[in-house]
Amino acid sequence: MARICITDGVPAEGIEALRTAGNEVITWDGQEPPTREQLLAHVKGADAVLTVLSDGVDEEFIAAAGPQLKVVANIAAGFNNIDLDACRAHGIVATVTPGTLFDAVADLAFGLMLSVTRRMGEGERLIRAGKPWRYRTTFMLGRSIETKSIGLIGAGQIGTAMAQRCKAFGMDVFYAQEHPMREPARSELDAKGLSVDELVAHCDVISLHCPLTPETHHIINAERLASMKQGSYLINTARGACVDEKALVAALQSGHLGGAGLDVYEHEPAIEPELLTMENVALLPHLGSANVETRTAMTALAAKNALEVLAGRAAPTPVPGL
Repeated sequence: MARICITDGVPAEGIEALRTAGNEVITWDGQEPPTREQLLAHVKGADAVLTVLSDGVDEEFIAAAGPQLKVVANIAAGFNNIDLDACRAHGIVATVTPGTLFDAVADLAFGLMLSVTRRMGEGERLIRAGKPWRYRTTFMLGRSIETKSIGLIGAGQIGTAMAQRCKAFGMDVFYAQEHPMREPARSELDAKGLSVDELVAHCDVISLHCPLTPETHHIINAERLASMKQGSYLINTARGACVDEKALVAALQSGHLGGAGLDVYEHEPAIEPELLTMENVALLPHLGSANVETRTAMTALAAKNALEVLAGRAAPTPVPGL
């Protein structure tokens, strides 16, 4: 019987397969996520661990679990919280959950774009604050996205799903050649590739859907923010550190950008304080894949990865290249 630890609350349906397989399943039932000390104690003796993005899986984590640890199944499409070199050194398989969350994240990214371009958050705050208002033809005018251009940095499953939504609303689709879009989507959407530098200078909205790697860390920096079109918008549902948050604050304060929609932050959960005061910024607490159906599917795939590795078989969705 294998000992399988789950590091935070998950939908019960997602781990049903772990229990029916006769394993010892150790869940985290605290009202808050575990502290680092609690996390290390929680995973002690685990043969498999189902982790979340806030768990740092490093040498300390691996040592706390013990030499019997065989698989770290991340309940996420990304893996920037996992020290892959440490996993290789200890013969641990690391897995992710691609293909389960692209529609949910694209829905949210598109919602953020509408929220900031049409000033939805600003309008709701005005109503909730009880401020006086009346309909006028010049009241709280936003910007239309129809006939505008969307520039995708990262055109994989999530970026392509975002492009499909944008195309349906009459937007022209562009993508960064460094993170290209595959066929047949590229032809179906009449999407055009540009270099990152050309993309940020050309498009009305830039939306990030790339993984966080050394190459994409601060891919949107002060220089690229300055090259964006006057009044353009930035949407980030990828990883916070893909954007230099301090530089973004400066670009917004200067009036160069029309606004931003953010679901992720460079030092999450901390946020640059200035962002909290800006009416032209829509902020969400990392809700990209946060619907019941998607999180259940993600957890179920993580569980399947763990069970397959524990049975001596190949993981269905290992970290690419590991």
